[in-house]
Formats: sequence, C-alpha cells, structure tokens
Amino acid sequence: MQEILFYFFAALTLIFGALVIANPFSRNPVTSAMFLVLTIISLAGLFVLLHAFFLAAVQVIVYAGAVMVLFLFVIMLLDLEEEERRKIKLAGLVAGLVSVGAIVVIFVRSLLATKPGSNLPSPTTEGDTAALGKLLFTNYLLPFEIVSILLLVAMVGVILLSKKDLK
Repeated sequence: MQEILFYFFAALTLIFGALVIANPFSRNPVTSAMFLVLTIISLAGLFVLLHAFFLAAVQVIVYAGAVMVLFLFVIMLLDLEEEERRKIKLAGLVAGLVSVGAIVVIFVRSLLATKPGSNLPSPTTEGDTAALGKLLFTNYLLPFEIVSILLLVAMVGVILLSKKDLK
C-alpha cells in the first residue's frame, strides 16, 4: 500500500508541477499559484510516507500557507489580467536554455562526485527536530540559503512578468 501511495503522490506532484508552468486551463497567474499549492500539498504527502511528519507540517504551513499567501498578494496587488501570449525572443530563449543546461551539468557533476547518505548519522527517533535543525544549519546551510534566494527570485520574477509592455 505504501508503494502505491508513493507513486500516487509522486505522480500528483509531477502533474501539478507541470501545470504550474504550462497551464492549459487558464492564462490567469492565480490558477498557476493554486496548482503550486496542490504541488506543495502532494509533496507533503511524500514526506508523510517517509515518516518526516515535521517536514510535512512545515511544508504545508510555511510554503502552502505563508509563502503562497505572499505570492497571491503580490499577484493581486499587481492587478494581473489574462494576457495574450507574448512572442518569444530568440536571445532570451537561448540564454534560458544555456542557464538550464549549466544548472543540469552542475547538478549531475555534483551528484556523481558524492555518495549521498554516506556520511549521515544513524537515524534516531522519528520526528527529532533538534537533530534536523542541527543538520539543517550546519551541513546543509548553503542549500537552505539557496532556497531562500530562489524564493526571492520567484517574487521578483512575478513582478517582472506582470509588467505591462509599454509601446
């Protein structure tokens, strides 16, 4: 049963994540934000299956709750309307593809260079938040800060994407 639930939540996460970007139902950014909430909730289901109840709760409370409310406030304060599709500029497309390619190369090289889980301490009791906090702010401080920068970039991206083209 646990494997079936894993594949169910993994499929939901991938489907909703794809719908955030390529939303065929509506061009309204609020719809994409709602699909992001569904992605976060299905990801929390994966955390529950891994017996990481604290991470599941934080995922729902902090990201689906607070961060998404912040995103929705920004979207609604900018008074976005449904827009027609913009023309894709070749230079922007090439720069985006090069950036994504560079990130994938860095990710694959770092994944191949390390042995994930080899230097982790043996697991203690489930839900030990003190050990999680110590690991998060010592060994995983850089990824933690990268996620915070990523959230900032996402907010700036929402503002830039919502700017009206002045003609």
